[in-house]
This record gives sequence, structure tokens and C-alpha cells, in this order.
Amino acid sequence: MMKFTKELVDNYANKLLIGLTEEENALVLNEFDIIDQNMELILKIPNISEVEPMTHALSDFAYELRDDDEVEESIPVVELLQNCDSYEGREISVPKVVGGKEV
Repeated sequence: MMKFTKELVDNYANKLLIGLTEEENALVLNEFDIIDQNMELILKIPNISEVEPMTHALSDFAYELRDDDEVEESIPVVELLQNCDSYEGREISVPKVVGGKEV
């Protein structure tokens, strides 16, 4: 199993354009070390390779899919737009939520 090193973390951080301080790099290395320790524990479980992967957290989970040929009436766009503060045609105006000053 490949171990993460300071150089490897720095390399990935640079490729992702996030640059890390020495403290942040140490934090990332510590997190990966914890993950590695847990993976080693999991690999020590007898017959782990024979365990079937989970598809859902609940064993009694059931879902029903509708038939593809079943057509349902849609809510008219005019009714949906009544819930909006600001719209133009079929486009809804929403406040900017990422970066910078609100325009």
C-alpha cells in the first residue's frame, strides 16, 4: 500500500492549485495516516474478501420504480413561478451565493 509523504501531498496540492502551509500539510498527512491505520485493521478481518458489498445501509430497504410508460401530469410553469420573488420568462433570479460582493 502506498504511503503518503509530505512531497506527495505538496505535489497534489499544487496540481489542485490549493497550496498548503507546513501546518496544513502535516494535518493532511496525519489524516491519511489515520485512514491507513483503519484500512490495515479492516484488512485483518478474517474472510473480508468474501463479504458482499452493501448497497444500502438498511437491510429491509425497498424501493418501487414507476413504469416508464406511466405518464403523470406536470405542474404548469406559471404556477411554479408564483413561488418566486423574481423571474423573467421561465428563468428565475436568485441571489449570488459564491464569492465576491452581492450584485
